[in-house]
Amino acid sequence: MTPIEIMALIVAVLGSIKLIVILLNPKSWLDGAAKTAFSNPVLTTMVSLVLAAVTLMYLLEELTIIQIFAVMLFLMFLMAAAIAPYSKEIIAMGDKILKDRGVVKKGWLAIIIWAVLIIWVLYAIFV
Repeated sequence: MTPIEIMALIVAVLGSIKLIVILLNPKSWLDGAAKTAFSNPVLTTMVSLVLAAVTLMYLLEELTIIQIFAVMLFLMFLMAAAIAPYSKEIIAMGDKILKDRGVVKKGWLAIIIWAVLIIWVLYAIFV
């Protein structure tokens, strides 16, 4: 099995577990996995970034950054469809977050990572 097949299998297995748990007891997903994963934001950020870097490294062995961004567009549309029924709650949460004057200060790392990735893709497309 290739690294990409292993990553796809991980997504399929974790996605299946999440779907089953949510269908059987939705609150248990929030109380168990979500609260546990996000109880320590610094740790969650560090682990996520390391896993993202490793994943990107393996993806770049098979795909270009342009292809990865195209897949991200597909994922963005799926996510938009999934959260659309909760638009009022999402907008309220966004308003609450934006009232915090430190929103950019809290999100600086993500902003830098996205900026670098966007510049990389634009460079790959136009140069």
